[in-house]
Amino acid sequence: MNAVRSPMAAAMLRQMYGKSLYVGSAGVQKGELDPFVVAVMDEIGIDVSRHKPITFEELEDLEGLNFDLIVTLSPPAQHKAMELTRTVAADVEYWPTEDPTAAEGSREQRLDAYRAVRDQLMAKIRERFGPAAGGNE
Repeated sequence: MNAVRSPMAAAMLRQMYGKSLYVGSAGVQKGELDPFVVAVMDEIGIDVSRHKPITFEELEDLEGLNFDLIVTLSPPAQHKAMELTRTVAADVEYWPTEDPTAAEGSREQRLDAYRAVRDQLMAKIRERFGPAAGGNE
């Protein structure tokens, strides 16, 4: 829904790599930005409060789908990306990522689930793309 995992990953990529990478973020469906995402990203100094969730179709209309790589974080997004690669020459990588919205418990326990996803995505980004450009971390 372009409201939790993808906005986190896109924001971290933008902060870490600046203009050395072009990053887009989209979902299979459009939701509302999750306030827990805003909170856990703020903890690491990244403001995502102005992120507006969009769908793959909206991204295509706004920017085209001229990407070399599509990283998907959920099974529905993986399926959609595979459909797109029938007409778009892009590699697709699937990074299975838990959905923290399913977490139950206190506010702090729920935030911990979001932090775990954020930290998992950060580790995967570093593993995949290497050191941050220009030391912007």
